[in-house]
Amino acid sequence: MIVRRRPLFSVLGLGLAAAFLALLAYGLVLQSPNTTLDDAVQRGERPAAPGSSLDLPRLEGPGTRSLEDYRGKVVVLNFWASWCAPCEVEAPALQRIHEQLVATGRGTVLAPSFQDAITDSERFVQRLGLSFPIVRDVDTKLAAQFGTRNLPETFVIDPQGRVVAISRGQTDDRFLRDAVRRAGGGT
Repeated sequence: MIVRRRPLFSVLGLGLAAAFLALLAYGLVLQSPNTTLDDAVQRGERPAAPGSSLDLPRLEGPGTRSLEDYRGKVVVLNFWASWCAPCEVEAPALQRIHEQLVATGRGTVLAPSFQDAITDSERFVQRLGLSFPIVRDVDTKLAAQFGTRNLPETFVIDPQGRVVAISRGQTDDRFLRDAVRRAGGGT
């Protein structure tokens, strides 16, 4: 019986090709946006907001804030950055909904900055006259849990800590009013 052996280079080539394909597939999975929350909200479900106990440093002053700190209130969670032009456009609508939520005692806007320098964030907040709580999402840990990759992104969370509505992109007064109403925040 004659046994044919494959040349070493063929075996190595096949192994390298398989490794390359596995790495490519892994990379595609990592680059794909996480739509688990989006899919659940579209089905009419209210999934638990991820990262609720993650403490994030406040932009101004000492201390931290987490979503858990606002349990029992509606939270409009808005990921933003000073370098994001749509973030600047939507900021007045977020300020208006924040003022309405605070006036009724029903909730707040909580805005984690995303890959933004502290001084740039501070200038942005001051220039636009924003009064809602701003936190720094150091290393984008909270953003990752929400599947956030592009800015701005807004998640409306009900008093039980469940996601009611999602805006992946620039939001406006109409979306905010409707989402806050569905979350139990009036308006």
